[in-house]
Amino acid sequence: MTDTLQKFMFENAGVRGELVELESSWQHMLSHKTYPKAVQTMLGELMAASALLSANLKFNGTMIMQIHGDGPVKLMVVECDANLRLRATAKLADDAVIEDHETLKELVHAHGQGRFVITLDPNDKVPGQQAYQGIVPLDGDSVATVIENYMMRSEQLDTKLWLAADDKVTRGLLLQKLPEIGGSGVQAEDGEDMWAHAVMLGDTLKHEELLSTNIETLMRRLFWEQTLRVFDPLHPVFHCSCTREKVGDMLKMLGQAEVDAAITEIGRLDINCDFCGKHYGFDQVDCAQLFAAKTLAEGTVVAPEIKH
Repeated sequence: MTDTLQKFMFENAGVRGELVELESSWQHMLSHKTYPKAVQTMLGELMAASALLSANLKFNGTMIMQIHGDGPVKLMVVECDANLRLRATAKLADDAVIEDHETLKELVHAHGQGRFVITLDPNDKVPGQQAYQGIVPLDGDSVATVIENYMMRSEQLDTKLWLAADDKVTRGLLLQKLPEIGGSGVQAEDGEDMWAHAVMLGDTLKHEELLSTNIETLMRRLFWEQTLRVFDPLHPVFHCSCTREKVGDMLKMLGQAEVDAAITEIGRLDINCDFCGKHYGFDQVDCAQLFAAKTLAEGTVVAPEIKH
């Protein structure tokens, strides 16, 4: 199973597109954590969308998509770096009972307080540089419409997404209207017509068809009448950046008093990475050595699960 992202452009039309198919990386993510079906679908769609948007970024860093919820789902996170290395996780409320049919609004926007956040975090920050972060209310009834509305509001880019996920695969189609460029030969009226036509073709794609059909076949079915410029395929992969050093940094940020109290109570801290499930154990000696060190390694991890 080789995951694939295929870029293409409509010749002389000012419209670009991408199709993504994630099977291996999606299966890897599901192998260590079980989610209710509705959460699994939403997380898979967010993962496909993250790969599609990251493929157009021209910077050396990581894009982090987050949905902060006020319902049974408290947080969903997908990270994708410049090499299309992906990881994802979701956090549910302790008392969450989630039915298969529940919607985005019911899961994360039940009281109107849900938020959608995109963070662009460069690898090579200059001194004083901060990651760029855009935060907006959840505006839409699906992952696709939330991201479309974000792209229009924050980036002024007409964007359309079609996303689908189950327990086997997640796939997505992105179409984006390119800004007009002087000398391109594309008149504004023609550009609008071609954009509307491209979206109309995308709208013929059915949810079940997206789930059951590989992206090479989808491209032929949808755009067989169009002249496309097709680029070399890219291959997203699962990758988790957690390390023992980063987990140690997280413990130091909790503070020595809190860590010492936990060690006194349970004798050992057993921490599992929320993204990949990898286990890190810290006994009393390990924790004492953490606070004897004078420097912190770079990087962060999601708040850990500490087993009692």
